[in-house]
This record gives sequence, C-alpha cells and structure tokens, in this order.
Amino acid sequence: MADDDAGVFRALADATRRQILKDLGEGELAAGEIAARFPISGPSVSRHLTVLKGAGLIRERREANRIYYSLVEERLAACVGSFLSLVCPEQIVLRHRRRSRRTKET
Repeated sequence: MADDDAGVFRALADATRRQILKDLGEGELAAGEIAARFPISGPSVSRHLTVLKGAGLIRERREANRIYYSLVEERLAACVGSFLSLVCPEQIVLRHRRRSRRTKET
C-alpha cells in the first residue's frame, strides 16, 4: 500500500472522522455546523478536519469569515476501492481469470 493511501486509512481509523465523512456525504457544511454535531470541543473537531484534509478526503472553501468543508468522493472511492480489489476474494478470482485468458490468447 502506498504511503499516500496509508494516510487515508489512518484518517478512517477514527469514529469521529468517519462520522464527519458521513455527514459531508449529505453535502457541504460549515465548520461550525460540523462542530455542533459532536460533544467534543471545537479545537478537537478542527484537528479531525485537519487530518481529513491532509489525507485528501475533504476540501475546504472560504467565504468571508466562514470555512465550508466538502467530501472528496473520488479520493475516498479510489483509495478504498483499490484496496478492496486487492483483498476481496471475488475480485481476486476475476483478476486470476483475466490473467488466465490473456495467457491462453498469447
């Protein structure tokens, strides 16, 4: 697994960060709206957002004095999908069949 992908899985390891991603799956939210959903301090939520942003899972947009966050769906899908295709038995069988066909064709 690439170091870049390892950051995604470290970010996903925390339940609060996974909940933030679920919430952002419904659409863009302001930092204050995100913080209001959790029984933890604002600075703690900010640290979670920093981890998610560092992993490339969310993006921020500033408007006046507000910061809005949104999900980077393609990053999450590409990283998790790539990992699953390596370990999911169904994908392993399909990959093996494709290789066998290519070998027989050559």
